[in-house]
Amino acid sequence: MNETRQNYSIFETAGGFCGIAWSDVGVLRFQLPTNDAGATERLLLRRLPNAQPTSPTAAVADVIAQVKRYFAGEEIDFSGVTLDLGEQDDFFRQIYDAARQVGWGHTTTYGTLAKQLGAGPEAARDVGQAMAKNPVALIIPCHRVLAAGGKIGGFSAPGGSNAKARMLELEGVQLAPPKPVQQSLAF
Repeated sequence: MNETRQNYSIFETAGGFCGIAWSDVGVLRFQLPTNDAGATERLLLRRLPNAQPTSPTAAVADVIAQVKRYFAGEEIDFSGVTLDLGEQDDFFRQIYDAARQVGWGHTTTYGTLAKQLGAGPEAARDVGQAMAKNPVALIIPCHRVLAAGGKIGGFSAPGGSNAKARMLELEGVQLAPPKPVQQSLAF
């Protein structure tokens, strides 16, 4: 069997060191930032042990430039990035396609995505599993998918829920309820 060549690159952003891996088809993996290039590389290679460090192609260099601008606070739309999701099952691909439609500064919930796909409320758990296994976090914006009631939910990237909250704050999403305009008297 002829195995597809897997390449990767580690790069620095304002948020820390990120990693990206790609094949001839498209982006295979994206590693959200850590504070250490070596840690980022280890996390990326844990999922793609046969990937080789390589200079990015023009398309991948463009994605890297977009990621750098994202972590510098610029509104970026990653929905046009070509992905290689060949190892994902069909339902997860449908979930990822739906999640890619959630734009900068917007959020949705696991249940809403399930309903959007024509599945019942029990599929919200499947959506959560797909987000937890998202191979290209940020490019498929799983950080924009929240638990019921707008609660932050889990996040499997380095930093967990705090990283998710920071990414949403970068996009101007306010997770805490707004302070009341009218203050009550404190008797």
